[in-house]
Amino acid sequence: MAETVTALSPPHAQNPGGGPGVSAYSGRTPPHSFEAEEYLLSCCLLDGGDTIARCLEAKLAPAAFYHSANQIIFEKLTELYQKSPPVALEMLIEELRTAKQLEAVGGMPYLMQVSARIPTTAQAVYFIEKVRELSLLRELIKVTTSTVEQCFSYQGGLEEFIDRVEQDIFRVTQDRVSDAARPMKEPTREAMTVINKLMMKKGEKTGVVSGFKDLDDLTFGFQKQEMIVLAARPSVGKTSLALNIAESAVLPKRGDPVPTLVFSLEMSSSQLALRMLCARARVNMTALRGGTLPKQAPEQQRLVEVADELSKSPLFIDDSGHLTIMELRAKARRLYSRYKLGLIVVDYLQLLSPGDPAVPREQQVAEASRGLKAMAKELDLPVLVLSQLNRSSEKENRTPRLSDLRESGSIEQDADVVLMLAPPKDADEKFDAAGYDLIVAKQRNGPIGDLKLTFLKHITRFENFAQ
Repeated sequence: MAETVTALSPPHAQNPGGGPGVSAYSGRTPPHSFEAEEYLLSCCLLDGGDTIARCLEAKLAPAAFYHSANQIIFEKLTELYQKSPPVALEMLIEELRTAKQLEAVGGMPYLMQVSARIPTTAQAVYFIEKVRELSLLRELIKVTTSTVEQCFSYQGGLEEFIDRVEQDIFRVTQDRVSDAARPMKEPTREAMTVINKLMMKKGEKTGVVSGFKDLDDLTFGFQKQEMIVLAARPSVGKTSLALNIAESAVLPKRGDPVPTLVFSLEMSSSQLALRMLCARARVNMTALRGGTLPKQAPEQQRLVEVADELSKSPLFIDDSGHLTIMELRAKARRLYSRYKLGLIVVDYLQLLSPGDPAVPREQQVAEASRGLKAMAKELDLPVLVLSQLNRSSEKENRTPRLSDLRESGSIEQDADVVLMLAPPKDADEKFDAAGYDLIVAKQRNGPIGDLKLTFLKHITRFENFAQ
């Protein structure tokens, strides 16, 4: 005979601690989903931290859960995450046992059931929104039911009464919007802190250094919340320059390394790693691919040493294809919650997938550009975005300018700094080293100007220009 398995219910499921009983809703059960709550808790236990971080980001409180046992479990999960992530089921059980709450949540059987509820966290965002949505509905029912009762017992003072009702509704809905407006006192204090640091450092770089002296002298490093656009025609060296900057960030000559995330929408992570290895070890990649390097050559030892350096560095590469701007921001947000990123590189803007393929291409690029700028502000770090230029500068045989940014004027508008890379006009395919022009075409908080970089083609590496 087949065995019948019955799902366990947590204690007090019919009279949860997070809201009024059935009678308060005129005999009707308030909106809730026992399954969605269990699925969300299962996601929290499954990945050890990512889903909990998302819940905190969404301002999900224990009271958002309808069932009191689930409230207790979620509260313990968030406490554990804030103390020592990642979180595991064994840790949760021990914490509940220590707090003498293990039996209150249904004991080991209920916790084992919850942990095995779902095999993947792919739908975690959906369950977070579902739990929030139902919690908000319950709160609105409470407030509006109370308002109806107050209307029946109204005794005068209409303006005060309406104001009180508005306050009650605002209290329920205020977590749906972020605290954007701030009194001037706070940003002024932050600005003075920056000024004091600048005066103390006396010309030292205040942002993430690129590793190129002339560029860092102009920008004082890439600053927090800035979107820096690096634009060039195809095959000019955008990716090589971006990788050189990322290398400078994670393996600096002075100071602490800056955790850096590179979104590579065009090349695979292994291709990027090969480029970085050869560039830093100063090994001819063509000779390496062709198998013409001697087996006992010093280049091999340098490659091994550089591989060890890079493997220990805080550099992360995401080579997912077909990313939308929303997916890219979600990925960056999750990694930032773990490693406190200091720089993000996106290679490149025009390869981001549109959120809505039906809208015109210019609007698609504008949406991506706005999203990247918003990400820089949200995560409080510089975002280096690679972008293509149109053919105008090539056709007219001139240096690039801001109007050459491809497909959308919003890139120029959103960017805090625009860098344009141009090869020397007299260079041919046989050159090994050449002086490239790097044009600082826009800098919202500093000077603009032109500078030169030396490009070593055989190792795909840019270096400070030397006469």
